[in-house]
Amino acid sequence: EIDEEDEKALAAFMSKDTSSKRSLGDIILQKIREKDATVSTEGRPAVKLDSRIIELYKEYVPGYLLHSSTERSFFSLFLYGVLIVEFVICRVGQLLSRYTSGKIPKAFKRIPSLECWADVLQLTEPQNWSPNAVYQATRLFSSNMNAKNAVRFYEAILLPRLRHDIKQNKRLHFALYQSMKKSLYKPAAFFKGILLPLCQEGNCTLREAVIIGSIIQKVTIPPLHASAALMKLADLEYCGTTSYFIKLFLDKKYALPYRVLDAVFAHFMRFLDDERSMPVIWHQSLLAFVERYKNELEKKDKEQLSRLLDNQKHYLVTPEIRRELRSSANRGEKPTDMSICSPVSVITKPIEEDRWNVPEVPMEED
Repeated sequence: EIDEEDEKALAAFMSKDTSSKRSLGDIILQKIREKDATVSTEGRPAVKLDSRIIELYKEYVPGYLLHSSTERSFFSLFLYGVLIVEFVICRVGQLLSRYTSGKIPKAFKRIPSLECWADVLQLTEPQNWSPNAVYQATRLFSSNMNAKNAVRFYEAILLPRLRHDIKQNKRLHFALYQSMKKSLYKPAAFFKGILLPLCQEGNCTLREAVIIGSIIQKVTIPPLHASAALMKLADLEYCGTTSYFIKLFLDKKYALPYRVLDAVFAHFMRFLDDERSMPVIWHQSLLAFVERYKNELEKKDKEQLSRLLDNQKHYLVTPEIRRELRSSANRGEKPTDMSICSPVSVITKPIEEDRWNVPEVPMEED
């Protein structure tokens, strides 16, 4: 049983959970179909898969095509008139479901170069891939695809797999963690395909936010990409985990453009007339914003923040925010901190010593 106060605190931290009980395969299939519908509206004609391609990626290889004299047999298949693929005896999807280490089938490496790569990738049943196969696939698709196609792969396949593993095992497999780290090879695709969809769904748990946020903490992100992601997060509907991601970006201490600072300021000012009692992470993110960029705020902005603090209070965090605002300069002015105005004098003149003039040291008598 949950008390009324606990229920209000939970409602303030999380928005409505719109997720339903679906399997990982259903989630991946739905996201692939949504992306395919988006691509079809752009005027690109749908590609019909050949039966031989389906046999290659989904069905077993016919036995009469194999050579019985060798342990591992290969044969060539002509795809779309220009693509020749060599593959192992068992199907690609079945091999990826039990993959641990070693070489990836050449047929799988050819997928990023196909026009209908999403349909072919669906034949391999991504929901059954092993964690190590997910890592190899992320390496392959992040390096060989443009940012637009990488977003489709991240959002449709990688993100559902990450969330499913965290929900099922209460932690993330090391290979999947490395996959998420490798996905930052394209920062724009990572934010559009993983971070923003995770926050937009409104059902991100604290465990998911901490695990995915650790990548943001550890990996160096280009400032422009971080600024764009922070601006998008500030415009989203409020959720407790969104405040956590905003705090992570603010703690990286980037030199943010004024446009991004104004967007973050507007994000906090949306709660000026809010009757809810905001959670601690909201106050912590506001404190991080004031600590890092207090000298980049205008005088009228600080007055509005003071009004905000009259409505939203925390007995430990709010006094610190007020202290930071009082001891800061306005935008365009020089800081008036005492440590800056009166620096400690440092002696830079080298000390001259005579190594032959050694003082006598009194010795104890025996």
